[in-house]
Amino acid sequence: MYIDDQTYTVKGRTYRRALLRNSYRKNGKIHHDTIANLSKCENNEIEAIKCALAHKKDIAELKSPHKSVTTKQGLTVGAVWLLNQLAQRSGIVNALGRNVKGKRSLWMVISAVIGSVSRLSATRLAQSHAACDIVGLDSFCEDDLYTTMDWLNDYQQVIETRLFKARYKNEKPTMYLYDVTSSYLEGEHNELGQYGYNRDKKKGKKQIVIGLLTDDEGRPISCEVFTGNTRDTNTFKSQVDTISKRFGIKTVTLVGDRGMIKTAQILYLSEEKYHYITAITKPEIETLLKKNIIQMGLFDERVCEIQHDDIRYIYRRNPMRAMEIEENRNGKLETLKALCARKCTYLRHHPRAKVDVAERIVKEKAQRLRIDTWTEIATQGRNISVTVNRGELKKEKKLDGCYIIKTDCKESSKETIHDRYKSLAEVEWAFRTMKTSLLHVRGIFVRKANRTRAHVFIIMLAYLLAYELRRLWQDLEITIEEGIAELSCLCATEVKIGNVSIQTIPEPRPMGTLLFQRAGITLPDAIPSKNIKVHTRKKLVEERRSDYKTNS
Repeated sequence: MYIDDQTYTVKGRTYRRALLRNSYRKNGKIHHDTIANLSKCENNEIEAIKCALAHKKDIAELKSPHKSVTTKQGLTVGAVWLLNQLAQRSGIVNALGRNVKGKRSLWMVISAVIGSVSRLSATRLAQSHAACDIVGLDSFCEDDLYTTMDWLNDYQQVIETRLFKARYKNEKPTMYLYDVTSSYLEGEHNELGQYGYNRDKKKGKKQIVIGLLTDDEGRPISCEVFTGNTRDTNTFKSQVDTISKRFGIKTVTLVGDRGMIKTAQILYLSEEKYHYITAITKPEIETLLKKNIIQMGLFDERVCEIQHDDIRYIYRRNPMRAMEIEENRNGKLETLKALCARKCTYLRHHPRAKVDVAERIVKEKAQRLRIDTWTEIATQGRNISVTVNRGELKKEKKLDGCYIIKTDCKESSKETIHDRYKSLAEVEWAFRTMKTSLLHVRGIFVRKANRTRAHVFIIMLAYLLAYELRRLWQDLEITIEEGIAELSCLCATEVKIGNVSIQTIPEPRPMGTLLFQRAGITLPDAIPSKNIKVHTRKKLVEERRSDYKTNS
């Protein structure tokens, strides 16, 4: 007998359903009978029944007036309870399954949000957080988590498909965002690690390439890990196959940046009868201007459109972006002038210094700053000067803030297409969250290819929780990291009556109460204590040695 306690959201309102149920096996199948509907009961009444059911074998201990009562600080419960409830609501729990490895995978996802990414740190975190009591774990060490990662890699596609079907029961999205990033490795022995174009600007380090597929709102659907030398365009086909074959979607519009969707990818999408939304490069814009397909006078703050050869071009001029480019260009010019002034000073104080060497250094700096097309470096005696070629600068500034989005999608309006392309910023935010600000996909403390893929998949599932927290807490003046830290301060009070242990939960501080309210999650008054100890491998070895010495 147990209480089936669930929360669900309908039309923006959150409801709670509590059913007293009995489970039994008949003809090899598990059946459930509902004994009573407790949904209208008060929360403390429901929690009292849960406590009684959890300690039904020890009820005499609890009722006895002669048993001594002791209290002490228990495990941290706030963050784990919130994230576990959120994982249930978002479908992660059902997708992972309720078996042992599914629960261990869920704990790795939750611990990644709290801040422990490696398997050893996740094991240590379970020693101070109520992982076993809330998630339902048995005792484990980091070796068990590594084994779970092998299982998680084998079932990644199954889990992603379950999540997708649970999230989009009624209507499947037709637009999908896709982008890639890289993550550098500190070690040399990762099976997927290769040298390639490093977006992290870490020279001399191997890396892996990560592709992330999301829906049109930036919510992750699937991720894939490639070797570090894989080109962006070579990751594209597998994502199209994921959408069409695994998720069974017939009408697809894929959104990618100008470096992702090129001629070869457009041809492939056309063969599959899919659509695309991408942007074109600056040289391609200049080609359209030369062919008089578009005119400079048409660029405006408003979203405009023309159609040519069955291709729609949506274009706009962003004045804020134009201002940023102008400020960046002026900053580069000042940097070059400052270098020139330092070289002139050096030449005046060092008569034997060569002018041509100083001039070469200034010119090389201009090339690195990419302003050599409209700046001129000249020497007169032992002085070096920087002048601006106004004609070339005018050509350079012509397309500041201008961009053109290219698509063959006929059904959507130009505003929708423009907004969906701009939604790629959500994927970039996801990468930033996964790599640096919250989840820290680095460091990757594994070497095998399957465990590397499982590690990235865990981070993607953790980002799903972070995505929901960002949406729920968006109007609060608090970051996700600060919110999780606040809830991690909420510890249970362990009450021991005889041999029975119960963890009562005190009322959170005002900010913690507000965080739970905005998330639509109810904090229980108490949780049963399973009294399960989690040990690291080192601790287990020490205990086994101690037992061996004692017994021998």
